[in-house]
Amino acid sequence: MIDLIIFDFDGLILDTETTEFQAWQEIYGEFSVSLALDAWADSIGTRAGAFDPIAHLEAVIGREVPRAELRERHRLRFYQLLSEEALRPGIVAYLDDADRLGIKLAVASSASRDWVEGHLKRHGIVHRFACIVTVENVTHAKPDPELFNLALARTGVPADRALVLEDSPNGLLAANRAGIFAVAVPNPVTAELHLGHADLTVPSLAEFSLERLIEEIATIRKESSPEAR
Repeated sequence: MIDLIIFDFDGLILDTETTEFQAWQEIYGEFSVSLALDAWADSIGTRAGAFDPIAHLEAVIGREVPRAELRERHRLRFYQLLSEEALRPGIVAYLDDADRLGIKLAVASSASRDWVEGHLKRHGIVHRFACIVTVENVTHAKPDPELFNLALARTGVPADRALVLEDSPNGLLAANRAGIFAVAVPNPVTAELHLGHADLTVPSLAEFSLERLIEEIATIRKESSPEAR
């Protein structure tokens, strides 16, 4: 039985991660180098500032660059790309199906509240979530489980009756540590990363209905129970 779905935000509800990576790749391309995904990966799904792409660029090319100028140009390009992004496929259908099935909805994000709620409002879905927890609410961001534990506490749902939808290794590890069933829904960037902490991986929510997902979770739990061994 599932009583709560906890959504990540960046890369899961809205693909901010592919757009941000693309914007940095364009900056790097001006210096005839590329931003390696394995260098960028540690910054995905955790607190901002975990990776400094400008410092990394300087290390790669062996000289200083106009930091403030490049950050501003990246910001403008990132926001331009993001303004063209729709919600990821299947998100609205999951919200509708969860409402129909009486399942609570929450967001747990390592980003700021202004960032998360601003985009949810822009896409007209902020009211769909009973609980939104962000980096301001906790001491430790993902992969620490604090965000997920707080979402459970605020909704009054135990971990074994919840599921997490995530796209990143950091988020999946946080869900594992919170004892919540973790479903990976990778985007074009995180699909290239190791998502081994997922209990289940689906290519797209649009290709895997909520009811089918709940049935699959029940099957996995039944097969892994002591009685099945």
